[in-house]
Amino acid sequence: MKATTARGTIEAGDVGEGRPVVLLHALALSGRLFDPIAAEWAPRRRVITPDARGHGGSDWDGRPFTGEDMADDVAALIETLVGGPADVIGMSMGGSTAVLLAQRRPDLVARLVLADATADYGPDRVQTWAERAEKAVNVPREKQVDFQIDRWFSPSFVEANADEVRRVCDIFVVTDSAAHAAACHALGTVAAVGELGTISAPTLVMVGDEDYATPPAMAEQLAAGIPDSRLEVLTATRHLSLIQRPDVWPEIEKHLDA
Repeated sequence: MKATTARGTIEAGDVGEGRPVVLLHALALSGRLFDPIAAEWAPRRRVITPDARGHGGSDWDGRPFTGEDMADDVAALIETLVGGPADVIGMSMGGSTAVLLAQRRPDLVARLVLADATADYGPDRVQTWAERAEKAVNVPREKQVDFQIDRWFSPSFVEANADEVRRVCDIFVVTDSAAHAAACHALGTVAAVGELGTISAPTLVMVGDEDYATPPAMAEQLAAGIPDSRLEVLTATRHLSLIQRPDVWPEIEKHLDA
């Protein structure tokens, strides 16, 4: 569905009924990443899966944007579709967006899950993400896939779940390269560690122990800084933990329902 918000038109999946939960996807993917979770949870809750600006079917004017811009986009979507607070789950880029959302609009975040995420990619973040942005536009998308798969999933998962890996790769390949690059630059702007203590939503922080995109130390920093939070490190798991580990979905639901 297309949602017309105060921040522009945002494409979002919207299935199920009940307490709303908004799932924010990783870089260069889309809300379709969470289709398996949405199908599992729809009988029990309303699942909203927006596309970040320039990703999937969401609009983008081609201008640079920041992490705060992405957070404000989500705030506008929640206000438009829900009208009040929602549970929020963010993975990778979506996790950084969720951190900023919870800091900027605590009134819109009831309970929070941060998976494979960070509030700051470190002192070299601007340069690092500028280099990633350059590759996003200069390397053909199909030739970026092997690099992404190695970051996203453990080898054992790739071997045993070829269809699911292919599904995620198909989303990546059709993502606009310019939007991918712009989002890279946006991640380089995220520097929100100092404000973690302002997050009031009860928070579950999850990370794969093999995640080298956002290593466990980044998750530890989140859990140490957010007052009402709990950290869980998932064994033999890489960057897209919520896709690789459907066995943790019930634990996430338990956190949301607490």
